[in-house]
Amino acid sequence: MGGAGVMAPAPEAGAGFAHQRCRWCGTASFRRLLCPVCASSDLTTEHSTGPGIVVQSRVVHRGSGVARNESLVRFPEDFVVPCRIVGTAPHMVWVGATVRPARGANAGAGSGEVVFELCDHAGEDDLR
Repeated sequence: MGGAGVMAPAPEAGAGFAHQRCRWCGTASFRRLLCPVCASSDLTTEHSTGPGIVVQSRVVHRGSGVARNESLVRFPEDFVVPCRIVGTAPHMVWVGATVRPARGANAGAGSGEVVFELCDHAGEDDLR
């Protein structure tokens, strides 16, 4: 049973990033109580088929004064996730980079923050 806002992974689910799909219209979304298209609460949990692509990235110094990255990542199922990219300098995250859920990262576990890491890193030659 999917239920509103339930993000528990299916028992047979392994890899992939968990998201929701509306049983009425088929729209994929992330952390919603209602479908953003038809407002149905009949959502089921699924796993993404591939890595995400960074569609927006910025460096912020809010709060602590330490630079951090805030990004928007689009998945193949066409839903967007606001997140933070870890494991690289904040200014080294580029639009078009592929990302995956951060392995072993507990950085956002308590706050509910979503964290990803780059699948591939830019070489020094790529920056010139």
